[in-house]
Amino acid sequence: MVALGLALLSVADEEGFRRYFRLRREVAALEARTHRLREQNEKLAREVAALGKDLRAIERAAREELGFVKPGEVVLNLEAP
Repeated sequence: MVALGLALLSVADEEGFRRYFRLRREVAALEARTHRLREQNEKLAREVAALGKDLRAIERAAREELGFVKPGEVVLNLEAP
């Protein structure tokens, strides 16, 4: 009987099971975010490595990220205003 009362109190108490389940959800969300960030870091590391040795990667980055064009090229911007 006392055990049942303590169990009910733990479920109702903010510091009991509800806190435990809330913390488990937070941990799961943080683990998922960590996984996404690790994948992003790996992708960026591959890009940095390519920029260090691949001229085509350097040209692509200059064109896409900096908007560079070669002499004589015409750029058409098709983005909606």
